[in-house]
Amino acid sequence: MSDRTRKRVIGFLGLGAMGAGMATRLVEAGHSVNVYNRTAAKAAPVVAAGARQARTAADAVDGADAVVVSLADEPAVEQVLFADAAHRLAPGALVIDTSTVSPDFARDAARRLADLGARRVEACVFGNPLQARSGDLRVLTAGDPADVDAARDLLETVGRELRHFGPPGAAATMKLALNMLIGAEIAAMAEAVQLARSAGLDREAVLDCVASSGVGSAVMSFRAALMRERRYEPAAFRTRLMAKDLRHAVELAEAAGTSLPLAECALDLVRRAVDRGDGDRDLAVLAEHAGRRPAATAM
Repeated sequence: MSDRTRKRVIGFLGLGAMGAGMATRLVEAGHSVNVYNRTAAKAAPVVAAGARQARTAADAVDGADAVVVSLADEPAVEQVLFADAAHRLAPGALVIDTSTVSPDFARDAARRLADLGARRVEACVFGNPLQARSGDLRVLTAGDPADVDAARDLLETVGRELRHFGPPGAAATMKLALNMLIGAEIAAMAEAVQLARSAGLDREAVLDCVASSGVGSAVMSFRAALMRERRYEPAAFRTRLMAKDLRHAVELAEAAGTSLPLAECALDLVRRAVDRGDGDRDLAVLAEHAGRRPAATAM
C-alpha cells in the first residue's frame, strides 16, 4: 500500500485555531490521530471528531509514524517538541512542522531532529482557520524532497496547493514574507479607515468600499468584515503572533544587510496593540488603534 492510500498513526501537537482544523481533517481522512495541547480543554472538539487525547506530548508521538506540529512560536516548539516529545519519536518518523518560526530556528530544528533519527518536513501553512478545517490551505514546504513526498498524502489532506521552496529554512522565509505583506496590508487599511473617519465619513461605508474595490483582496475583505462588526474574538490570526512574525522578518532583513521600513512601521502599530492588551485578539483589531498616538515615555 502506498503512502498516499495507507492510514497512518499520527501524533498531533498543538490545537490552536489552525491546528484543530488540520487535526480534524486528518481524523476524517481515516487516520488514527493522537492529539496533545498544553491547554487540554482545547482538544475537546477534535476528540469529539474521533481523535484520542494524550496526556503528554511524548504520549501523543509514541508509536506514530508521522507527527504534525502546529505551535505558536519557537519557545512552544522547544517546550512541547524538543523537551517533551522528541525522545519518544520512532526511528525515521516524519515530523511535519507547520509552526511559523525563523529560518535559523527551522534549520537548527532540522539538524536536531536528524540527530535523533527523525525527518523534519517544513510545512508552513497559509490561510485561515476555516480553510484549515476545509482542507483549503496553501502549504509551503522545504527540506529533503523525498521526505516532503513521503508526507504528501497528509499535506494534501489539509492543503489544496503545495509549493516546495528548497532546503530547511526556505519555507519559513517565504511564510515570513507573506505574513509581512498581511501585516503591512491590514495596518494600512486600518489607517485608511481612520483617515476617512476623521474626515467625517461613515465607518461601515468606508470598510464596505475598501473590501469591494479594486484595492481590496481576500485578506482585506476577510478583515473588513471583522472590523465592521468589531468581532475580534476568536482570533483567526492573533495580533501578538503577527508582532512575532514581523519581528522575525525585520531581523532576517537586518542579518542580510537590508531594511524593511514598511514592515517596521507595521510592527510599531502591531506592538502598540499588543501593549494595550489586544495581543490575543484578531489582527483586525488594528482598526481600534490606528490614529492613536503612542503612549508618552516617562522621563
